[in-house]
Amino acid sequence: MGERLTNKDVEKIEKEIEHRKLVVRKDAIEAVKEARAQGDLSENFEYYAAKKHKNENESRIRYLERMLKNAVVVSEDSREDEIGMDDLVEVYFEEDDEVEQYKLVTSIRSNSMENRVSIESPLGKALRGHRVGDRVEVKVSDSYSYFLEVRSIQKTGSEEEEIRKF
Repeated sequence: MGERLTNKDVEKIEKEIEHRKLVVRKDAIEAVKEARAQGDLSENFEYYAAKKHKNENESRIRYLERMLKNAVVVSEDSREDEIGMDDLVEVYFEEDDEVEQYKLVTSIRSNSMENRVSIESPLGKALRGHRVGDRVEVKVSDSYSYFLEVRSIQKTGSEEEEIRKF
């Protein structure tokens, strides 16, 4: 099974592929031609840098196409009172006596520094579909789990977030 993506994620990836094929590829090929025309390739740093850029672009295109080919499209829809994709959720951690806010996103948009949690993570799996006031068990492994309480849900919708580079 591949990456779990929303329809918006698929659209963003398709746009990036198109941009890389039509714009970046053309510029990279032109840069290689110009650097090659400068003469001796054995000491031509510009040539090697241009080839590296061209190869990185081609690799990124193949990666994104493979991601789309194997992707599983997940629904962004959820009931108004349930936690779903792109919702901002405030939770109370009983064990730590702390309140945190998280946004549920697909794994390619997850970012722990910005409290964007993947729906595939233990926390994301546990929260999805719950309501305000629910006590939720987050099962990390067979031997460890913890509890939290859902304090609030804010329906935010998807924002323009960059798809993480791998």
